[in-house]
Amino acid sequence: MNNWLKHNSIHFLVAALFLAICFFYFSPAFSGKTIGQNDVTRAQSTQTEINAYKEKGKTVLWTNQIHGGMPAFQIWAPYPNNLTTWIVKGISAVFPSPVGTAFILLIGAYLLFCVLHLHPWLAAAGAIAFTFSCYNIILLAAGHANQAFAISFFAPVIAGILLVLRGRYLIGATLTALFLALEIRANHIQMTYYLLLIILILVGIELYHAKKTGTIKIFIRSALYLAAATALAIAVNASSLWSTYEYGKETIRGKSNLTQQATEPGNGLPRDYAYEWSQGVGECITFLIPNAYGGSSRGSVDKNSNVIKALTGMGADPSQSAYISQSGLPLYWGEKPFTEGSFYFGASICFLFIFGLFIIKSRIKWWLLASVLLSMFLSFGKNWPYLSDLFFDYFPLYNKFRAVESILALAGLCFPILALLAIKETITNNDKAELLKKLKLSFYITAGMCLVVAVLPGLFLSFKTNEHEAFVAQLTQALKVDPATTNSLVNALIEDRTDLAKSDALRSLIFVTLAFVLIWASLKKKINTLALSLGFLALVLTDLWGVDKRYLNNTNFVSRQEVQPPALRDVDAFILRDKDPDYRVIDLTKSIKSDQVTPYFHKSIGGYSAVRLKRFEELMDNQLIKSVNPEVLNMLNTKYIITSDTSEQHLTVKINPYACGHAWFVKDLKYVKGADDEMLSLNDFKAAATAVIDQRYQSLMNQSQQGAADPSGKINLLSYAPDRLVYESHSEKDAVAVFSEIYYDKGWTMTIDGTEKPYFRADYLLRAAQIPAGRHKIEFNFHPASYYTGESISLAGSVLLILALGGTVYAQVRKKRSSQPTL
Repeated sequence: MNNWLKHNSIHFLVAALFLAICFFYFSPAFSGKTIGQNDVTRAQSTQTEINAYKEKGKTVLWTNQIHGGMPAFQIWAPYPNNLTTWIVKGISAVFPSPVGTAFILLIGAYLLFCVLHLHPWLAAAGAIAFTFSCYNIILLAAGHANQAFAISFFAPVIAGILLVLRGRYLIGATLTALFLALEIRANHIQMTYYLLLIILILVGIELYHAKKTGTIKIFIRSALYLAAATALAIAVNASSLWSTYEYGKETIRGKSNLTQQATEPGNGLPRDYAYEWSQGVGECITFLIPNAYGGSSRGSVDKNSNVIKALTGMGADPSQSAYISQSGLPLYWGEKPFTEGSFYFGASICFLFIFGLFIIKSRIKWWLLASVLLSMFLSFGKNWPYLSDLFFDYFPLYNKFRAVESILALAGLCFPILALLAIKETITNNDKAELLKKLKLSFYITAGMCLVVAVLPGLFLSFKTNEHEAFVAQLTQALKVDPATTNSLVNALIEDRTDLAKSDALRSLIFVTLAFVLIWASLKKKINTLALSLGFLALVLTDLWGVDKRYLNNTNFVSRQEVQPPALRDVDAFILRDKDPDYRVIDLTKSIKSDQVTPYFHKSIGGYSAVRLKRFEELMDNQLIKSVNPEVLNMLNTKYIITSDTSEQHLTVKINPYACGHAWFVKDLKYVKGADDEMLSLNDFKAAATAVIDQRYQSLMNQSQQGAADPSGKINLLSYAPDRLVYESHSEKDAVAVFSEIYYDKGWTMTIDGTEKPYFRADYLLRAAQIPAGRHKIEFNFHPASYYTGESISLAGSVLLILALGGTVYAQVRKKRSSQPTL
């Protein structure tokens, strides 16, 4: 035991360093504070109903809180039979948010760099370079917790794969299975998809090498181990993957139901929506110079800036000048709608990445370079659509994702890998003269770029958006000043943008120079490997720490008491007096697709979800956004409508007397052919009297008993839970009932008096069924096989993974003991 501790003492020291870094960077988190994250606050509105049932000890997989109702798989689901669920809970229990994610980023990357045979302190430097790459920190600040958590497993997954490819099959496959299972459990399919892209490149390069060297049998053996590890990771996550796959086909990422009236592509996301956050081609300079494009859209100029001086000169109130400059005069001048910050990888990392391209001879360089180029070209999206459109149109699943710039998270890993391998090469390669020559060339290229921006920033950078003229015109109108005054103000803004770029260019030049000096000193044998490693670690940490604090610092943290839900409005208080468990509300003063206030208090027609149901999306676009169809509100049991008065200063609430209620019998059935006719029929129908039904469901009804409904027939809601609805009906004759509940046939079942009966879709997206005459108990239950059967598979996979981990540890201990000499 003592020998083991002594042998691994340096790893414990590195882990202690990582903990210290996390403690000092995220110190407010250790005193009970949390990050005031907009996205987290918005997510709370989607979880109100789910959390209410969680507090009662109940799990619900459906919520009626937003968009009329939808599965809760991508909002919250427990997955208790998944081993990784408990690992994630353990991390959350030990570390306050977001420290756990940062620590996993550090430890996972450290494992990868150790697998690459780097000196431990050099591996620690690489781990810091990856973890504190600005995009990762920006994600934590913005509240994209799942995305950052998914990125944290990039490095250890690749570490496991490299071990398998090197012939360490058992330990490599087991680690691959474990970390890939955790990667999938992070539940950010887009980032997992991007990771698989570069894994495919790696495997492709290894296959080419195996063919070239005649080692194809060894490659096949490695591939089989990796296939087994992948299958095990998938099995562990069977419940979440199956549910996501099944649900995904019904969401806005699935196939369009409409053909004639469709405003979206037949399958996947609209291209403009997917490409909305595209990296500007020129913005890649921010890898090296963080504020070359102005930094964050939320960034504000200081009191001595040219903009503040110009505003004050115009007569603006000095106390208001800073606010005006921040809200109307953004320092960021790229083409994204807005951004939280730049993709800065570190000046010294960029310098050593270029150096690595010159000196690394192994095939891993080509994998890293190909991965960087692919991520860059795809991140350009609409700004360089040649490759992006090919992927969007033909590559499986690619058109399901948006914010294409996020693929640069891959480059954020590849840059430090090649950079650190370059340092390793300077230590192990004996041709110091050749290395020194390439080092100088790399320095001239990288430092030269910084120097040009510092001295002649306008040579390559315009500091104006492509919509500059329109921006000037809008600003003139908003400030109500003459064009000359606006131009002087905009020129001051351009000067501020220029000064930011020049300042950061000089800053990056200093860090590039310091990195050059460190490597030069090592090549000249003026410092040893330990000094080089520690020096570079300090350099990278200082560089990235300084820039990261622009985006995530102590001011981002607030006490938990300050993280307040949306304020209860008078209209909300009035509506909440209604004790009906299942009415709906629409707020016409807010965007129906992004209302985060109303769903917090009520079951809402509006809300925000990136995985809302496709049919509801189509209904919104055609019946509620262009103009509000009151009959659609009626069929959705929209009992309350929030509007503003004529002065638009106060909100008012209208009670809708025509809301159809929870369920009702209809007297007329209108059969139509296909979704297009269904949608058209909604333009002119009476929800309470007529059900619009696709003719494919006609066979589910007793044709001989489809006369007019019994006028005295009633159907009432007896009990409500999101996943269990119980009704009582009474009618003198068979009749069709429409239920004001969203149709989703992947788990909902209906029983009448305990016997399962068929139901169908009516009015484009509601449930309906033929109810026999008499008094009956009707029950809808949501019990999706994708979740419950998937949980059984997850349990089996988790047991196998535990056995694999235990077996691997046993095999390693036994191997180590057998290799020790006996007395």
